[in-house]
Amino acid sequence: MHTQTPALYRQLSAHYLSAIQTGTLATGDRMPSVRKLMQIHHVSLSTALQCYRQLEMEGWLEARPRSGYFVRQPRRSRLIPAQEPKPMARIDPAQYVGIHERVSAIIAKGQRAVSVNLARATGAAELYPHQALRRLAGSVLRQHPYLLTKAISPGGNAELKTVVARRALNVGISTVAEDVIVTNGCIEALNLALRAVAQAGDVIAVESPTFYGLLQALESLGMKALEIPTSPSTGISIEALELAIQTYANIKAVVVVPHLQNPLGSIMPDQHKQRLLALCEAQQIPLIEDDSYSALVDSDSIPTAIKHWDRTGNVIYCTSLHKILAPGMRIGWMLAGRWHARVNMLKYAQTRYNEELSQAIVAAFMQSSNFDRHLRQLRSTLSRQRESMVEAIATYFPEGTRLNLPNGGISVWVEMPQAVSSMTVFDAALERGILVSPGLLYSNSNRFDHFLRLNCGTTPSPHLDKAMRTLGRLVTDLQN
Repeated sequence: MHTQTPALYRQLSAHYLSAIQTGTLATGDRMPSVRKLMQIHHVSLSTALQCYRQLEMEGWLEARPRSGYFVRQPRRSRLIPAQEPKPMARIDPAQYVGIHERVSAIIAKGQRAVSVNLARATGAAELYPHQALRRLAGSVLRQHPYLLTKAISPGGNAELKTVVARRALNVGISTVAEDVIVTNGCIEALNLALRAVAQAGDVIAVESPTFYGLLQALESLGMKALEIPTSPSTGISIEALELAIQTYANIKAVVVVPHLQNPLGSIMPDQHKQRLLALCEAQQIPLIEDDSYSALVDSDSIPTAIKHWDRTGNVIYCTSLHKILAPGMRIGWMLAGRWHARVNMLKYAQTRYNEELSQAIVAAFMQSSNFDRHLRQLRSTLSRQRESMVEAIATYFPEGTRLNLPNGGISVWVEMPQAVSSMTVFDAALERGILVSPGLLYSNSNRFDHFLRLNCGTTPSPHLDKAMRTLGRLVTDLQN
């Protein structure tokens, strides 16, 4: 897939960002006026304004009333970058000692009413096109008055499968509607993929840390997780995975999130994706790709899926609209490669077909330009909110806090000082009406107990700022 040239305003903002980062423009320097910027670079008023607003949104400029734009130093520059994982001489399959019970207990404790929820991994309800979807629901039912009472179409709504196949081209995948299997979110797709390629007792290689829902799924299927060290910048360690494959003969699949990995936020470079695919193909190990977050990457073009390079059907591609369009609908889909027939059978045996109304609504929305407009707006809003969250962490959390600002997504992965337990923070914050996601959830070991995953989907407000100040104070007090 060809890489698109960045929009002109992004090229211009990158030019000035480089000048700021190299010191050519220092903190406090006044930027050229918008009119002067137009003259210097021969750009329109809209482009000049977008350039400055982008830099302001990212925290590099501040607008002063009647004075113009000035360079500022984001507080997040005080944060130490997260550490890369250390090489491991040996990797052991995790023994499931109550991982399901531990995760379930933590989730159950968080079910109480809270004033600020920083644990979820979706945006606030108002970030999604609820009015447009509501109007489409009425329109779809008027066009198809028996949709709620007739039998569900086998395999999923035909219009949704068609638009999904067409939009898969955006991530470099060429497929047909008949290959699309509609699922109840991405978690069902992952469960189906795992059941198709492995059975109880088998070992599945996963990223470490990884989404706790995957750990729960593996435990419920009687499978073992082999945790592979994962970089916050490039994703799963190919070298560590090679070592694991040499050591264990019963690795039946590898599961990865290549774009905005949950919880790290890492994005695999294309070369890394191709190396991973080549390794799995050479060893005849199925590669399960969870691509739920790629549409949230801050880029003018969506990154290329690993499935793009798959020529043998060895990649099972899973994704959903849960994060990007409608958390309440739980619509996902998958391309099962050479396991298509088996996954179809498992889907039918396990849950039958998805209800059709929500599929028809989503299909109608995705066929219009409103979908792309919504995604652009969602990425822009989340970028501002992420920057605001990171600024709050830099302001209120203690010295020694580490963080890599992800290039997109809904959450940030925060490394607290080693002495601070995420479970202690979880309990203390919950008592104050604040819900966080403790790092203990994201591994079978205790290796990430001093981490938190914090949601950036909530609109900045004095109430949120107060919660972040309280959370920072708790972390500061607990390190002493």
